[in-house]
Amino acid sequence: MKKYILSTVALFLLTLLTSCEAVETVFKAGMYWGFFLIAFVVVVIFWLFSRGKK
Repeated sequence: MKKYILSTVALFLLTLLTSCEAVETVFKAGMYWGFFLIAFVVVVIFWLFSRGKK
């Protein structure tokens, strides 16, 4: 049952989005994920430096 739901959703998205829109969506998600990872790394570096000074 779960396999059919996933296939139906994938088919719906493929017919709904054109190829350019699909690629744009993937890159936007990647861009936001990259921003999140960079912010996370900066916070961890600051946390490590502040922890080392004590």
